[in-house]
Amino acid sequence: MALSSEQVERYARHILLRDVGGAGQAKLLASRVLVIGAGGLGSPLLLYLAAAGVGHLTIVDDDRVDLSNLQRQIIHRTDDLDRPKVDSAEEAIKALNPDITVTRHPVRLTAENAMDIVAGHDVVADGSDSFETRALVNDACYFSKTTLVSASVGQFEGQLTTFKGFRRDTEDQSFPCYRCLFPEPPPPGSIPTCSEAGILGVVTGVMGSLQALEVVKELLDMGESLTGKLVLYDALAASTRTVKFRKDPECPLCGRNPSITSV
Repeated sequence: MALSSEQVERYARHILLRDVGGAGQAKLLASRVLVIGAGGLGSPLLLYLAAAGVGHLTIVDDDRVDLSNLQRQIIHRTDDLDRPKVDSAEEAIKALNPDITVTRHPVRLTAENAMDIVAGHDVVADGSDSFETRALVNDACYFSKTTLVSASVGQFEGQLTTFKGFRRDTEDQSFPCYRCLFPEPPPPGSIPTCSEAGILGVVTGVMGSLQALEVVKELLDMGESLTGKLVLYDALAASTRTVKFRKDPECPLCGRNPSITSV
């Protein structure tokens, strides 16, 4: 697609980059990304993807804006209290970049709707806050063969990785999926929620921005993918480290004898 003169000016700093250029920017504008959650992670993620010119953003979130959200969910404003988050997020995205098409799903992702919602997207970015939803998103991405960029946060730390369990690497080895890394959800109540333990708002900004970066890298096939690598961020120590993890041959989804055969 040809860029308009206004788009050339808006995305000029991208176009100057050898690894992006005009062709890369056009590819971003033609891309479709699904974002699960318009909260702490989804806020910077959506804003940076919109600013980058990712042409179609789909948002899934069944929640409404609460005053306690505003300490970290920067896509929403005080005037948005009690509005559906998908509506508030769309308004902020459009104000930032009118190039972007937004599709809103003010629903909770379920086994019944997950495949339909994921279908047709180039990348899914998961910023949900429950293990059940993360496993469901992983399964839907696996069966639809869609790249998944996943982030999570807790108090003063964060994690980030990319899953492509449906693909093989250059040595014909399968990549891991979410269930390879987290085969079982933790016992109920063993990991406190943000509302129970608290969260430093800036940490969600750091991790959501890193998540947006990985989404753009995947869309443009640029740099090194985080597939099979887990980034661990410690805000208090100002440290980041990356650990590798492998496919679990006994994974119930992508292993040798899968017991999960549908969402």
